[in-house]
Amino acid sequence: MHSNFRGAGAIAVAVALVVVVGGSWFGYRELAGSRCTGEMKLALAASPEIAPAVRSTVESWRADGGSAGGTCVAVDINEVNSVDMAAVIAAQHNVGLAGVGSANGTLETPDVWLPDSSSWLVRLKNLAPGFNPTDGGSVARSPVVAAMPEPLAESLGWPEKKVGWTDLLKRITTGTGLRTGIVEPTRDAAGLSGLLSLGAAASGGNGAQAQTAALRSLAIGRSALRDDLVAKFPQASDAASLASGLNVAPLSEEDVIEYNAKKPPVPLAALYVEPTPAPLDYPFAVMPGVDPDKAAAAEAVHDALDTRSFRDLLGAQGLRAPDGTWGSGFSAPTGAPSPAGGPPSATPNAGGRAAGDLDPLALDRSLATWTAVTAPGRMLAVMDVSGSMLERVPTAENATRMAVTLAAAQGGLSLFDDSWALGLWTFSTELDGGKDWRELVPIGPLSSNRSQALNALKSISPKPDGDTGLYDTMLAAYKEVQDGWAADRVNSIVMFTDGKNDDANGINEQTLLAQLKDLADPRRPIQVIILGIGDGVDEGQLKRITNVTGGGVFVTKDPTKIGDIFLKALALRPAAPR
Repeated sequence: MHSNFRGAGAIAVAVALVVVVGGSWFGYRELAGSRCTGEMKLALAASPEIAPAVRSTVESWRADGGSAGGTCVAVDINEVNSVDMAAVIAAQHNVGLAGVGSANGTLETPDVWLPDSSSWLVRLKNLAPGFNPTDGGSVARSPVVAAMPEPLAESLGWPEKKVGWTDLLKRITTGTGLRTGIVEPTRDAAGLSGLLSLGAAASGGNGAQAQTAALRSLAIGRSALRDDLVAKFPQASDAASLASGLNVAPLSEEDVIEYNAKKPPVPLAALYVEPTPAPLDYPFAVMPGVDPDKAAAAEAVHDALDTRSFRDLLGAQGLRAPDGTWGSGFSAPTGAPSPAGGPPSATPNAGGRAAGDLDPLALDRSLATWTAVTAPGRMLAVMDVSGSMLERVPTAENATRMAVTLAAAQGGLSLFDDSWALGLWTFSTELDGGKDWRELVPIGPLSSNRSQALNALKSISPKPDGDTGLYDTMLAAYKEVQDGWAADRVNSIVMFTDGKNDDANGINEQTLLAQLKDLADPRRPIQVIILGIGDGVDEGQLKRITNVTGGGVFVTKDPTKIGDIFLKALALRPAAPR
């Protein structure tokens, strides 16, 4: 009996060795599967282009006994466009992302989010301090390129000649015939990356004018959806089709590979423009609030994506590994930069953390400038000229608060094209007889009153003994904008102030809020944006106003930052009616 048992044991060991050495997946899976018990569910939302590779890898991992802490893990993978999930997370944190719109009521926040770019994480973290995902390591990469019909790219010397963003900017802004386009950068990470690169190319000298010109050119050919944009590329190679179709647009390398795989009449060239734009980096973001057991399961899933087999699946989808190499099945576009085709590096996840190298301030500025340039508005600007605006600002070479604020206002005015309508008021106390406000320029099209508005801004000076008649002025301004409300644009009031209401002869807060509630009409919305400067602002007082009207309050203790918060405020305006 004993010797027979030992023989049976030897046979079993031999069989096990054959199974392992022979690489029998069935045997391995059965043995591994027995090591975990129970089941833990993990919800993962992934950008559609990477989801198939993630799903296939996770299914194999699951079949091989995928577990965390001895518990089997079942991963529910949902394909979700990054902009749609960003809207859900923004709504969860009671913030609004510029251009993103309302959340889809059918989507829920997952345990793990795999968007196409860290820029989504940066934008959300910038607005919602409570949004602090963990992990964030990149699991894939797709460079952002300038996509151009091959015949036009060849006319620029492609693929031998390298093209820079400065070269493209010059062609876009000097009327050389390049028809440009972009996927709405508030809703598309590749579009945003291209926007950031163009903005950097336009810096210095007369950069503001060059950037504005480029943005207006892009805006003419912008699309809300990527499929709509690529449909604008030429469908025939004759000169007329090339001239009338879309000539250049920032897209991901994966977009170009996918487009060319369909054998279009005119293939696209991927121009790897220098300096290199921020790539799509597919961060693996574990959502805040996920319990430790699920966080451990998420880590195990992330490890499963750090394999050669996953890189090969990415390659078949037109995506690179995080280190820039690619797996089998990758159809590299002509001129694709190294590293090319080699084995993954020793540290393949060195592709970046959540937030990558993106500068939140630069990102904010670019989106704000884009929104200001492309969303037509009807705005009444209301400038505080109370005596405190004469205070000096050490960080601005001792210029007055008034001078710093007026410089920001003049810079903002340069962004608005002639489709905008603008009016200008000043306010203090008893500024115009018994009124606390004075109209300098009535609300009207900038096509006819731009010079009047610039001259008026240059003439503004504070009233040395003036207090802050904020409540009376706000009520009057609201009525003024409402009287001429325009259905085809964003109607707004932008008030610049360094204080709180200080007017013994004016209405009180309760009266102001009650009258604003009575005036408010959801069919004719008016957004009130209040920009507070210095440490004399009562932010709570101002927010109680915008809670009634809609809009927002933006406060900076450093007056030199007024230009930045002005742009940020403009970016958060709702889209103009179409």
